Amino acid sequence: MLIGIGMIILGFVLISLDGEPHGNGILGLTIGPIVTLAGFIFEFYAIFAKTDSN
Repeated sequence: MLIGIGMIILGFVLISLDGEPHGNGILGLTIGPIVTLAGFIFEFYAIFAKTDSN
């Protein structure tokens, strides 16, 4: 789960690092949101995935 939280934080940092006004560059509109969404998907998988030990 810590990997997912790290990916979410990294996505928000990438969005904030965009040098274009209002985040209209490649980092703010494309790469940052994709990394953030991947982090949320990873978190949902980590929460809802069943383990073999059950």
